[in-house]
Amino acid sequence: MKQLERIEKMEAIFDKARVNIHNLNSELETYQSLQKDLEKLIAYYEGKQWMKDFSDDEQGKIPADVKRGVLSEDGIYDMLLEEKEMINSMLDIIRGYLNK
Repeated sequence: MKQLERIEKMEAIFDKARVNIHNLNSELETYQSLQKDLEKLIAYYEGKQWMKDFSDDEQGKIPADVKRGVLSEDGIYDMLLEEKEMINSMLDIIRGYLNK
């Protein structure tokens, strides 16, 4: 690989990495600020109130125009599973970084 070609290739990698690292840092800050709200959502999902809300929705007691993704049987569970998978991916990245 010639010098200019190598520099251009490395510059492209540098630009891509810099943007992605910046974006990831911003998203991590947002995710960290969401933790208390996630704890509230988990407590709701695992508590009696969610079951009552779910039951009331099934009985048609919740107006049809109310957004109710939180009442889907799998919505919160799937989101929490996705979060766990994301955390495991981040741990894999960290382990790879530490083992260099």
